[in-house]
Amino acid sequence: MQTLAFDGRTGASGDMILGALVAAGADPDRLSVVEAVLDVEYRIGETTKNGIVATNVDVLVADEEADADGTDGGHGHDHGHEHDHGHTHDGDHEHDHSHGHEHGHDHDHTHDDHAEGHGPHRTYAECRDLVAEMDLPEAVEVDAQAVFRILGEAESRVHGTDLDETHFHEVGADDAIADIVGSALLFDDLDLDRIVTTPVSVGGGEAEMSHGVYPVPTPAVSYIAESATWDVRGGPLDEELLTPTGAALLARFAEGVASLPEMRIDASGYGAGTKSFEEYPNVLRATVGEAKAGLKRDGIRVLETNLDDATPEVLGGLQQRLKDAGARDVTILPATMKKSRPGHLVKVIVKPDDAQAVARRLAEETGTLGIRETAATHRWIADREFETVELAIDGETFEVTVKIASDEDGEVYDVSAEYDEALAVAGESSLTVREVLRRAETAYLDE
Repeated sequence: MQTLAFDGRTGASGDMILGALVAAGADPDRLSVVEAVLDVEYRIGETTKNGIVATNVDVLVADEEADADGTDGGHGHDHGHEHDHGHTHDGDHEHDHSHGHEHGHDHDHTHDDHAEGHGPHRTYAECRDLVAEMDLPEAVEVDAQAVFRILGEAESRVHGTDLDETHFHEVGADDAIADIVGSALLFDDLDLDRIVTTPVSVGGGEAEMSHGVYPVPTPAVSYIAESATWDVRGGPLDEELLTPTGAALLARFAEGVASLPEMRIDASGYGAGTKSFEEYPNVLRATVGEAKAGLKRDGIRVLETNLDDATPEVLGGLQQRLKDAGARDVTILPATMKKSRPGHLVKVIVKPDDAQAVARRLAEETGTLGIRETAATHRWIADREFETVELAIDGETFEVTVKIASDEDGEVYDVSAEYDEALAVAGESSLTVREVLRRAETAYLDE
């Protein structure tokens, strides 16, 4: 399984992700489609951070070409509301590659030389329409649109605005759009089966944005991290290390892992931020290689409610009613309520997008006055396939469906015959249900 693993110990931003992808082998020529639509040019070079050679990607907006040198000491990270555009490298050595690209964009983390993002500050709806107008492969457009939706939903929660009317400020500027769409193109170019990240450092201290000074992580980053499958951690510096654009890209593309997975490394590289730190190299590492497959990580939420007055008839139909509303699994457990009254605990597994609809159905069906949403973030699930096998019994042929469970490499680890079909066969033959189940599973394995 071709896997890309990010090392999130010094955070992530849009330009750092771009640089890491190029360093790991993505073709920067794929970025030309963005340059054809936006008045920008990518400039790719090399810089040294604490002794590590890393790739830096700048997005040069037409009206800043004359000032491309910049005068900055930033972290290489994009604020949801404010961007820094100088890109000096604090004494680091930079060498431009053949792709003349430069970036005056949302990647700074110092707060002494802030500048707004170049180009119009679009709403979520305007960014969505702009991406739709680009000549992008379908999968790339879907990914880019998803990143903007993640950002839009976070910003709408921060400001209490309608999603389509939410203004992105600098995240809606040309250079930030180039980061998002460019990253989607480079991920697609690498043709990966899986993308993971270790826990991502958010930094510490305070960040200055258009609306004031906020503690790190900034509000938008906090909201984005709620729906991500990766973990965050504070430090190791009092700087803003994880930006909204970086967080949104990782939330869309990467699943969380505790450490680098077992893999045979084919390529690796580093994407640079613009600021240099005394003890920590300001880089994002990307490692690409063949990793051993496992079960799929599936983002979920768990809804719970306690019932002490539900009738058996209501409980009997509750599972199917909730599944009709989007529930993945429903469990009803006996419980002892206050004053020793018998009751039930209802636990429902849902996809995050279905949580509200399923909670509403649960309330309507049971009359409960409160539903808890617990902190579960994911489950590990198998790939599932169904096949039909034929059984010869007493001179007749019967069909039974079997469910095959496998990991992401297709390695089968369980085969289970469908009970209801086996029961029907047992009723029409001389075999027990258990024997029908055994024969159906054996028939598949023998094939």
